[in-house]
Order: sequence, then C-alpha cells, then structure tokens
Amino acid sequence: MAVKTNNRREQRKVRVRLMKRQRTLYLMLIPGILWALLFAYGPMAGLYMAFIDYQPSLGNFWSNFFGSEFVGLRWFRYFFSGQDFLNVLRNTLCSSILTLSIGFVIPIFIALALNEVRGRFFKRVVQTVSYLPYFISWVIAANIIVTLLSSEGLINQILIACGFIDEGIFFLQEGKRFWLIVALSNTWKDMGYNSIMYLAAISAINPELFEAAQVDGAGRLKQIWYILLPMLRPTILILLILSIGSLLNTGFDQYFLLGNSLNRQYSDVIDTYTFRYGIQNGMFSYASAVSMFKSVIAFLLVLTVNTISKKLEGSHLF
Repeated sequence: MAVKTNNRREQRKVRVRLMKRQRTLYLMLIPGILWALLFAYGPMAGLYMAFIDYQPSLGNFWSNFFGSEFVGLRWFRYFFSGQDFLNVLRNTLCSSILTLSIGFVIPIFIALALNEVRGRFFKRVVQTVSYLPYFISWVIAANIIVTLLSSEGLINQILIACGFIDEGIFFLQEGKRFWLIVALSNTWKDMGYNSIMYLAAISAINPELFEAAQVDGAGRLKQIWYILLPMLRPTILILLILSIGSLLNTGFDQYFLLGNSLNRQYSDVIDTYTFRYGIQNGMFSYASAVSMFKSVIAFLLVLTVNTISKKLEGSHLF
C-alpha cells in the first residue's frame, strides 16, 4: 500500500510539473471550455421542456418554464403513436444512410487520387476547387442546385442534347428522387473538406514503406491496397464512428431549402419536423421531446459502433 501511495504521489507531482510547464496551452483552452459550457452543456437544461407542458407567454420565462405542468412521457408517446413518426424516421434514416454511403467513400478516393498527382500546380488547383463548396452557405448552394435541376436547367439541357429524354424532368417536384439529390448535394459540398483529414493521415505515413514495396516489385495499386489503405484504417474507423453518430442529424438547411409541398413525403426529416412543430406551430415541448429522442438514438449509435470497432480493430474514440 505504501508503494502504491508513493507512486500516486510521484505521478501527481509529474502532472503538476507538466501543467506548470504547459500553462500557456492550458490558458488557451479556457475560451474553448467556456464556449462548450455556455453553448453545448448549458442548453441541456432545456431538455426538461420535453417532460412538461410548456406554454410560452409574455410573462417571466423562468416562472413559466418551471411552473408548467409536469406531463412525463406524454410527448414521446404522442410522437411514437402519431402518423408522421414512421414517415419522418424513414426519410431521416434512408436519406442519411444514402448520404453516408456516397459521402464517406468519395473523400477517400479524392485523397488517394490527389496523393498520386505529381504536378504541384494542378494538385493545388484541384484541392482549391474541391474545398470551395464547403465554404458556400446552403442558401447559395440550394439556389445553384435548384437552378441546375429546373425543367430548363443545365442538367435537363444536357440530357435532352444527349437524347436521353425528350422533355425536361421536374427533379425537385418528384419525391422519389429527393434522397439521391440531397445525398449528391451533401457529397459535393463536403467532399473536399473531408478529404483533408485523409491527406493529413497519408502525409504521416513513413515513405520508406513505399520504397521497400517498390524494391519488392509492388506497383502503385498494390502499394495503395497493402500500405495506404491499411495505414488509413484507424482514421477511417474514427471518422465512420463520428459519421454514424450523426446519422439522425441529417441537417436542416438543405432539406428546408430544397424541400417543398410536392416532395414533403420524402423531404420531411426530424430536423424540419421539429422546426415546423416547435417554431411554426409553437409546440415547444413536443419539439423538444422529438429532438431528445434523436439525441438519445445518436448517443446509442456512437456507443455501439465504438464498441464494435474497439473489439474488431482496436480503434475507438473512448
């Protein structure tokens, strides 16, 4: 026991000395910690709204908030038994899975392709062009997509010129195409930015591995298959865990801007559903319950995928 106590004291002293030596870095963490407390953890007190019958009024917010009737799981039962539950859940899951299937693979291919480019100027041009959509707001991006997909837009003109169709297709008026449109739009917007992490991981690989493979007669494809991809596996798994954690968090902007009354059967996801009932209809407690359901499912997904990854590959977040 005395030996363990001495070891703990020594470890504590080492940590204290390390913190004193790196005190500037810890001071730089303070703004980030304050931001997380104020904007990430502070609003979690509002989860109580999902269990009360909150009715906003012109009076004091706190008295209305804590003085509202406690209704327990009423809003959750209302959501699960409603007609919109299955449709909204289907749209959210199908659209997210399709977006994940396309948008997760494309950045890996972009990173691998850019790694093979030897011309610096061409490589920088391609990187810049692929990064730019990420910095465009969804308001502008949605207008570009709507213009391209209109009945007289560029996409229809190309299809007509190639002889694939005789007249323009109303892409955004037909719900069956909406999931694919959103998946491709998300991929186009985020693929350049997401490829940065893979490029950073590739740059950290020891070049001697490739030189040794060349000596053994391995071509570029074999080097990619037997060296690059295995070395990228931990990064891929970590990003996959984070992506699956946000599977129900499809995003609000693209669905709200690209959706309309004609494709609502396919474009109405949890985020737009909570906005419509919470902000437009004033059912704040009901919207809070729906959002809390989404957060709980996302948390369980992260735990599940993280556990599976930890057991199979050894790569995990926690």
